[in-house]
Amino acid sequence: MQQGSRHYLLVTAAYWGFTLSDGALRMLVLLHFYKLGYSPFTLAFLFLLYEAMGVPANLIGGWLAARYGITRMLTVGLVTQITGFLLLSALSTDWSVVMSVAWVVIAQGICGVAKDLTKTASKSAIKLTSSGASGQLFRWVAFFTGSKNAMKGIGFFIGGVLLQRFGFQQALWAMAALLGLVLLGVLVYLPTLMGKGKASKSARELFAKQSGINLLAAARVMLFGARDVWFVVGLPVFLYANGWTFAMVGGFLALWTIAYGLVQALAPSIVQRSEDGLSKEVPAARVWSALLAVIPFAIALIIELEPDQVKPDDLQWVVVGGLALFGFAFAVNSSVHSYLVLAYAGSEKAAEDVGFYYAANAIGRFAGTFLSGLLYQWGGLAWSLIGSASMLIACWLISLALPIKHAEHDLRLNPAPKEPI
Repeated sequence: MQQGSRHYLLVTAAYWGFTLSDGALRMLVLLHFYKLGYSPFTLAFLFLLYEAMGVPANLIGGWLAARYGITRMLTVGLVTQITGFLLLSALSTDWSVVMSVAWVVIAQGICGVAKDLTKTASKSAIKLTSSGASGQLFRWVAFFTGSKNAMKGIGFFIGGVLLQRFGFQQALWAMAALLGLVLLGVLVYLPTLMGKGKASKSARELFAKQSGINLLAAARVMLFGARDVWFVVGLPVFLYANGWTFAMVGGFLALWTIAYGLVQALAPSIVQRSEDGLSKEVPAARVWSALLAVIPFAIALIIELEPDQVKPDDLQWVVVGGLALFGFAFAVNSSVHSYLVLAYAGSEKAAEDVGFYYAANAIGRFAGTFLSGLLYQWGGLAWSLIGSASMLIACWLISLALPIKHAEHDLRLNPAPKEPI
């Protein structure tokens, strides 16, 4: 096996372990505190610092990965996540509600830093270890992104099961132990200075991105905000309120996320590809974002306009079926976006470009998480879905401006691929 392929597989495996624990954490916190009687908005508030910390973590993480190496940033991310789990496990039932919420928000913020440091380092490794041909790059990005989300889905299920079987504290200890094993593997098998390169010397240089990355980042804000505005709080609370158990909610979200990850991994077979890596992929991003916007709007119309025709027991299956369609279109769109940022990114500072892009991703998740609790509390799932559709329309409008050719000054860093994709 070539060294680049070996390092790619090792980084992917490390991120699988991290993502497994991260998905379980979301279910643990959401279901545990909903059972304790927290309102939808308060539940969303518990995740706000977690999402907000992704913005500086991605920006700084990309710079640090370029300066100190990807392996070191993976190590820092894993240690930070373990610290967050142990802090969260120290939560006491004797504390007041204010103290409990503050403690959870801070611990979640630490985990948010960990997640985005690890993600930026891991995705930067793909650009580093690929051969440079955009065919391989798209396939590796798609597999990494898809398999990561499949692991996140398994984590959702594990989180629900661990909470139901062992309780909140012991589940967190088990996940911290799992990450300890992952950390050991990173330290033993990955070269310490992998990915160390030229970093920006000033904030102005760090933020001076080409137009493709800037526009893609703006579209990403809307795309992931549109997912989380109904997925983070609205959907799990809706299902639990309709009689689903913790394990059922976690299991369903797990199956959805696993299927979503599989579609992401298959995206190179679904999307038409071009020799230059952009001329067919950019139009695909536009088409899929337009199709995606229709789905939450249609589900909201059924909920609002046909309440007498749709029985309460049937309504949950309308939502489940709609979510399946949403997941398919969203997976293809997300996979194309994840490829495009690396296609636009310069090789010398790929980690910084990726960090900048995923900082925008974190802004979208933050906005979606905040609106998920707020809109659900104001108008139920229908309002959350309308918010999702509105953000997807904005995503489509932004994608219309994405460049279809590399800027001339980027051709040295992003040469035309030697083989078609």
